[in-house]
Amino acid sequence: MTIRELPTKPYLDQKSGTAGLRKKVAVFQQPHYLENYLQSIFDCVPELKGRTLVIGGDGRYHNRAAIQTAVAMAAANGVARVVIGQGGLLSTPAASNLIRVRDAAGGLLLTASHNPAGPDGDFGIKFNVAGGGQATEGLTSRLYEHSKTISRYRVFDGGSIDIDRRGEQTIGDTVVEIVDGVDDYAKLMQSLFDFDRIREWIRHGGRLRFDAMHAVTGPYAQRIFVEMLGAADGSVMNAVPLEDFGGGHPDPNLIYAKHLADLAFEEDAPDLIAASDGDGDRNMILGRGLFISPGDSLAMLAANLQRLPGYRDGVKGIARSMPTCRAADQVAKALNVPLYETPTGWKFFCNLLDAGEVTICGEESFGTSSAHTREKDGVWAVLAWANVLAATGKSVREIADAHWAQFGRHYFARHDYEELGAAQAEAVMQAVAGALPSLPGQDFAGHAVTLADEFSYRDKTDGSLATAQGLRIVCGDDARVVLRLSGTGTKGATLRVYLERYARDSSSLHWKTDDAVAPLAAAIARVARIAELTGRQTPDVVT
Repeated sequence: MTIRELPTKPYLDQKSGTAGLRKKVAVFQQPHYLENYLQSIFDCVPELKGRTLVIGGDGRYHNRAAIQTAVAMAAANGVARVVIGQGGLLSTPAASNLIRVRDAAGGLLLTASHNPAGPDGDFGIKFNVAGGGQATEGLTSRLYEHSKTISRYRVFDGGSIDIDRRGEQTIGDTVVEIVDGVDDYAKLMQSLFDFDRIREWIRHGGRLRFDAMHAVTGPYAQRIFVEMLGAADGSVMNAVPLEDFGGGHPDPNLIYAKHLADLAFEEDAPDLIAASDGDGDRNMILGRGLFISPGDSLAMLAANLQRLPGYRDGVKGIARSMPTCRAADQVAKALNVPLYETPTGWKFFCNLLDAGEVTICGEESFGTSSAHTREKDGVWAVLAWANVLAATGKSVREIADAHWAQFGRHYFARHDYEELGAAQAEAVMQAVAGALPSLPGQDFAGHAVTLADEFSYRDKTDGSLATAQGLRIVCGDDARVVLRLSGTGTKGATLRVYLERYARDSSSLHWKTDDAVAPLAAAIARVARIAELTGRQTPDVVT
């Protein structure tokens, strides 16, 4: 068995999106495609040599084969120790935590998150840096430039690793350790939440239902909710990770998890209904007869966080992505703490978390987390809600109603136009960009426009500037529309239109969301000329 250096030719499409490189499985199966990207990481992150590397994924198709390739290349590039979740499984937040626990130089996360899986589905890989956060914009740019000129890669030739057997193995001079991927994460959750109180809540009739969607969080939910907290057998649905996620779409929203929304409106609905996505970083929260939007969930958890053992010191600050509704802003104001508005992408939260500026953060795409890790965390969000229910003795509905009565309600919807041609999507963005200078002072769906611009962000911790982060039409506190192109898809372009309307008086706190935002949807459709430029009369997905 020897280290070999093999010639290769570059691929020109290895530019990372919002969270890593995502492509169809068939793309990653091209000769040397994965090897090129991995070698770019080893070349651009020399501090991996002689250090520890964490590897794990969401269990989707091609995960196991990719891990064997990654281990062989890690050994050839001088990594001293590789830590892998048993079976190749690590949720994204658990991987981030494991990087921190093991003081690793970084981690390879093999996931396409909420994208469909299987031989005809998607695959992805992203590099998380020391500390557990996502690679910075600067690093992903260097990786991309390097991938366009790469001419060779290094691999340890011969031998394979049994990723199902816990314990240590070796490949060359590299120690490979297979670990229970749930253990360290479960210990972390115990340190943050009052498990005794949640157990009492469950013992006295509190019921939860969690859908793991045949993705990576099944083992985590089964261990924590059932074995440690005493939830009834059957409380965790679709708990066995499958390479194709059971043929379903692993995105926990009102479209792909409609069965949970239907369950919430059944006569004997559980008290807390929740789900997570393919790699465990997203969450969906429902109570009896009520869906909690991601922006509301962030705000309501922030308002109640001090009730939880791991957060007795209170909230230092709150961060949200720019498209996320501004409900958290009202909580920050009441708590007299800073509110940070960042571009989409968890990497922008990481600098604030590392600097101790924020305690809780979230984004509209069903992601919420805190300073306990450097990724969004679906199971954490569900546990936080369970702990709030147990601590207050209130239902999800009662918590929401009290919150809206105190802070007002931000009605929010996202309209997605999927698999557009790149030219079509760009034409819509250009139409809106061209209209922005004339909009301030104009009427927009019955509200006066106070700001119309393209969002940019200056990072207060490192001074970096992120530009072209979405187009905004703002009507003071009353309403807002945002447009941006998604960076998580693998086919065509996805145009996202975010609609937000703020209501304060008691008579307007229980409208239907679609009715509340309909005037904004009609107004932006005219300004953006969506039907004319895309041929789409309605969005493909509404969440």
